[in-house]
Amino acid sequence: LCTANLPEPTIGANSDTQADDHFNTVLYTGTGSSNAITGVGFQPDWTWIKRRSGDPNAIGNGHNSLYDSTRGVTNELYADLTSGEADNNNSLTAFGTDGFTVGSEARVNANNETHVAWNWKANGGTTVTNEAGSIDSTVQANTDAGFSIVTFTKGSNVETVGHGLSVAPDLLIVKRRNGTGSWAVYHSANTANPETDYVRLNVTNATADDATFWGDTAPTTSVFSVGAAFNSGETLVCYAFHSVEGYSKFGS
Repeated sequence: LCTANLPEPTIGANSDTQADDHFNTVLYTGTGSSNAITGVGFQPDWTWIKRRSGDPNAIGNGHNSLYDSTRGVTNELYADLTSGEADNNNSLTAFGTDGFTVGSEARVNANNETHVAWNWKANGGTTVTNEAGSIDSTVQANTDAGFSIVTFTKGSNVETVGHGLSVAPDLLIVKRRNGTGSWAVYHSANTANPETDYVRLNVTNATADDATFWGDTAPTTSVFSVGAAFNSGETLVCYAFHSVEGYSKFGS
């Protein structure tokens, strides 16, 4: 056995592609007006921003604000709230080749306050219609990094939804867009039977046993399932991940 005889992973220290070609964190100080943030190293497709300084609880600006290039700039979701999608023209206003631009919204650009942004690369905002499931989904996927953004409208049955990846997801983060609802999270290492369990991103509750979330069915290499816990007509977004050697690992 010799490490020189092992194949190089797609993403790794000695590979053509590095981890920060697919995910990167940037820190910045707000200006209170249009502010172009650079240094990401690629055009992000999912950006999660959190204000770090000041007194966010007192001014109501401490929420975790999430944006992606599938739903479109200015369309906010809040990781710590049940609120549906909100259109805010003063929030994240553009994705650029090396970062993004934020407006005057204090949650993402308070003057002289510090912020952090976590950035993931999907497919540069280019989506495709995925017909692998019982209902069609809109997908942009980065199969090298095991990450995809999936949007779909729930039907009346237990539905299967195409995720666009080549490996079964280890992590699903699902949120209703057109109304209130908790963030539902599936994790392959959560319990011995993760397809029957879920946790919620926005509360401190422990794992709950409820097979109606994932239809009592684990994700496959092409689809994941959503059950009666999601109502017919709900528009939803899912952020899907799987482990990638040299880049990511989903354990507990």
